[in-house]
Amino acid sequence: MLVARSAALFALAALFEIGGAWLVWQGVRGTDTGGGRGWLWIGAGVIALGAYGFVATLQPHSEFGRILAAYGGVFVAGSLAWGMVADGYRPDRWDVTGALICLAGMAVIMYAPRGH
Repeated sequence: MLVARSAALFALAALFEIGGAWLVWQGVRGTDTGGGRGWLWIGAGVIALGAYGFVATLQPHSEFGRILAAYGGVFVAGSLAWGMVADGYRPDRWDVTGALICLAGMAVIMYAPRGH
């Protein structure tokens, strides 16, 4: 049950962080055809990024460095998935391979059995 809760919190953190960064990106840069979408998008992104910071503290483990290091793998895979859904990005086999390696690293860092 702890692994399921932890995985759900990682997914929620990714939604807030990647979504927040995407909103800021859209607010500043916008689409390929024009300028940024403005301060409302930027503000929403900043709020989402703040929510990400809070969600990360809800992990059942207490080691900040381990949690953030493991989250890096989720961030990599989640960023590619977000790009596919939000922007029509199509990852190639190397993107997918790299994301799978990052997720495997995340699993080792976060869920490997430890002697303590």
